Amino acid sequence: MKVKDVMNSDVIYCKSGDSIRSTAQILKKNGISGAPVVDDENNIVGVISEEDLLRFLEIPDHRGLWLPSPFEVIEIPIREFVSWEETKHMLSDFGDKKVQQVMKTDVLTITPEDTIEYASELMTKHKINRLPVIEDGKLIGIVTRGDIIEGLSRS
Repeated sequence: MKVKDVMNSDVIYCKSGDSIRSTAQILKKNGISGAPVVDDENNIVGVISEEDLLRFLEIPDHRGLWLPSPFEVIEIPIREFVSWEETKHMLSDFGDKKVQQVMKTDVLTITPEDTIEYASELMTKHKINRLPVIEDGKLIGIVTRGDIIEGLSRS
């Protein structure tokens, strides 16, 4: 069985200049965990996933282990307040960042003529859930683990 037999041609994608906020909304609305990132000519420039978004959302840890002196006891609430303010600022600013700051650019792709066995091998070996399907360098579809399983159940 070939990739073209199981792939989804109605690809949900985003552009590298899209905001993280709008991309997260697209993922949630469509119930998907990732999407290809394309340029204006529909060429793949990256892939964005929930994992990428979560990895980018690292909150600074200011909680080193230390025992305060009597003078520092007064300083502790101030440090915690400053840490909370930094975290709030980082979270509010996060949604406005661009997809290109978060996306992976080393994208594995597949063609419609490749076999689903090869697609499955790539997904398993590289621990990925989806492969953009390209033809003549353009995005024409996407194949997921679920697509392959569904295809196997039909054959």
